[in-house]
Amino acid sequence: MKLDTVAGKRVLITGAAMGLGKLFAERAVREGAAAVVVWDINEVALKQTAEELGALAAATGRGGVIHAHAVDVSARDAVATAADAVRAETGGIDILVNNAGIVRGNSYFWETENPADIDQTIAINSLAPMYITREFLPAMVGGTSEARVLNIASSAGLVANPRMSVYAGSKWAAIGWSDSVRIELEHAGHKHVRVTTVCPTYINTGMFEGAKGFLLTPILEQNDVVETAWQAMKKGTPVVIMPWTSRLNKALSGVLPIKLRDLFLNTVGVYHSMDEFTGRK
Repeated sequence: MKLDTVAGKRVLITGAAMGLGKLFAERAVREGAAAVVVWDINEVALKQTAEELGALAAATGRGGVIHAHAVDVSARDAVATAADAVRAETGGIDILVNNAGIVRGNSYFWETENPADIDQTIAINSLAPMYITREFLPAMVGGTSEARVLNIASSAGLVANPRMSVYAGSKWAAIGWSDSVRIELEHAGHKHVRVTTVCPTYINTGMFEGAKGFLLTPILEQNDVVETAWQAMKKGTPVVIMPWTSRLNKALSGVLPIKLRDLFLNTVGVYHSMDEFTGRK
């Protein structure tokens, strides 16, 4: 069933101190979520965001309670501890937004200086959504009300791209896992729980500072991504790929011979989009 609003729902958003996560949290408050739980590793920024969300709840009269937890989502034990705290505070979660993510470097893979960057990228982008969803999905399945899991992946998980091999690999894993869980829920008959996987190209959050848009594919605006993802989550849309050119690139990659695929993606600029990447400082 379509979920028209998150009013009265308990919503948890990771990576919520800034960027897309903060915008998702604001959406939840404005729609009257009963509880908005925000997780982030940046404790200072998270505290400020929680205060702003509380002020927004008061100003709009929606009455939702804000719960802020500084959590390192790459650490399974930290996730479990925070999840226990959330269950004690709210009784559970109805809407889970796995938004936290990182990207490292624009070097070729063999030039990776710090192997810990590989570990951290996989831990945050691939493993964390699995750990967190495992904490809350059983109760969603066991309930009867509409529940949602929104996983923010990336178009980098759809088409191979140089200078971001570890990031691309982490998002390939996230997409494969996320859509597989969606199918599992359908197979098991739990139609009240829907999983939505969102795959945008580069977004102007600062995380991809220096990355370049390519043919007919500009850098995406944060609000556009959040609006599209939020509405898709409520509808229970399985997969969202933004913009349409990413769907085209994915389709062509599936049918063209490898050499023609590489020639096409190199010509339109995909393979050079990370050449000048600097990232958030």
